[in-house]
Amino acid sequence: MEAKISELLKEINEDILDYQGDNLYKDGLIDSIQIVDLAVELGEAFGIEITPESVILENFANKEAIMNFVKRFAEEKDAG
Repeated sequence: MEAKISELLKEINEDILDYQGDNLYKDGLIDSIQIVDLAVELGEAFGIEITPESVILENFANKEAIMNFVKRFAEEKDAG
């Protein structure tokens, strides 16, 4: 999972992989359109349905937040 997420992030901006901050958007490493595109790509890559309501900046703040976000949706899928 981590490798695929890293691959998708690298396609957007390689600097995201080494980013140590807590707001990719505010720091200019990702924009709102890229966040939506990433949500779609994550859904397709992991077979999860990401709701529009969950596509918020907190869930895409940094690589760790994105991984936790995907894990939550994957766990919900497995539990459902």
